[in-house]
Amino acid sequence: MSEPVRTAPFAPFEWLISARYLRARRKEGFISVIAGFSFLGIMLGVATLIIVMAVMNGFRKELLDKILGLNGHLLVQPLESPLTDWKEVADRINGVQGIRLAAPIVEGQALASSPFNASGVLVRGIRAADLEKLTSISKNIKQGTLEGFDDGQGVAIGRRLADLLSLHAGDTVTLVAPRGAVTPMGTTPRIKPYKVAAVFEIGMSEYDSSFVFMPLKEAQAYFNRPNDVTAIEIYTDNPDKVDEYRKAVAEAAQRPIFMVDWRQRNSTFFNALQVERNVMFLILTLIVLVASLNIISGLIMLVKDKGSDIAILRTMGATQGSIMRIFLITGAAIGVVGTLVGFLLGVIICLNIENIRQFISWLTNTELFSPELYFLSKLPAEISIGETAAVVIMALTLSFLATLYPSWRAARLDPIEALRYE
Repeated sequence: MSEPVRTAPFAPFEWLISARYLRARRKEGFISVIAGFSFLGIMLGVATLIIVMAVMNGFRKELLDKILGLNGHLLVQPLESPLTDWKEVADRINGVQGIRLAAPIVEGQALASSPFNASGVLVRGIRAADLEKLTSISKNIKQGTLEGFDDGQGVAIGRRLADLLSLHAGDTVTLVAPRGAVTPMGTTPRIKPYKVAAVFEIGMSEYDSSFVFMPLKEAQAYFNRPNDVTAIEIYTDNPDKVDEYRKAVAEAAQRPIFMVDWRQRNSTFFNALQVERNVMFLILTLIVLVASLNIISGLIMLVKDKGSDIAILRTMGATQGSIMRIFLITGAAIGVVGTLVGFLLGVIICLNIENIRQFISWLTNTELFSPELYFLSKLPAEISIGETAAVVIMALTLSFLATLYPSWRAARLDPIEALRYE
């Protein structure tokens, strides 16, 4: 007699039987319902994870671009004596390799008012040439122009501030500073009207509603700083390598200075974002884990229901390995298909997130993503290939692990015991 030929692992008949078990008949309806919920759970878990991670990445990237587009990567402030030599210091820092711009600024708080409304603002005095290099402003002028900014007494204001005060380019805004002229009766507020030369829109509500840009010389006069500036804002080629520029900037200044980088100025905000992102990842991973547990319960019930089938297969020559692989394929198919559908759903939603937000806002007649609360005027989404791959691999791994125990139980089933009560 010739030796029986052993079939190779994952032979066609194993896939055929697995596919048959996935198409449950009427008496196995409850098992198919569990399998369906497992599929939906994994699909929604993967899609939600991808969407949430993408939105949080987009949120961080957009905020970083907006914050660093307006504020310097390094802020140089004077020590021991005022920055009366600001022009020379700025020129020397501008000569440092990797420094894109060193802009002297005069900064102060004021009240901006019009005949219709009033609002607190941050007035920043800056040279026209420096303002032109800040593309987040110069490339986003919605009304008016920055031409001749240094010559006149015009100011540039944000779009939201203009809407709040009901102003347009060419109108007049009145600025009220608490520290004005000193008189025998005390310090009187400084009140001065300015023409609105330009209206800009960065896309970050906090900046668009609170910033007013003024010519540097005018700001020096307005805030009683005729010879000095508040600080020098430094913009580098690479914000992530800001530590590498510190020493060179300190040497170029040639005077006592105090430096603060963008991470220190925004550390609380970005740390909170990172913590929220990590917590959301852990919470949403539980959705995938619960769906994987459903695969376990569904397969265990399927093994119990198919006890006689397993016994017949064993008596026909199927090995324990074949039985185990049949149920591995059955369970893994739910996880793989659920993960792939969830991946596609997540990517499609991420690519159309802003349109979906606008549609839901229109449908519910509510502002779903308020710029006043979330800083940005649009809902961003930035898909990270690494994070998305990690989510997909995690879901596939959990789905595969969930099939091991039920498959092992099916393989260990004694065919004699299974057929005894049939």
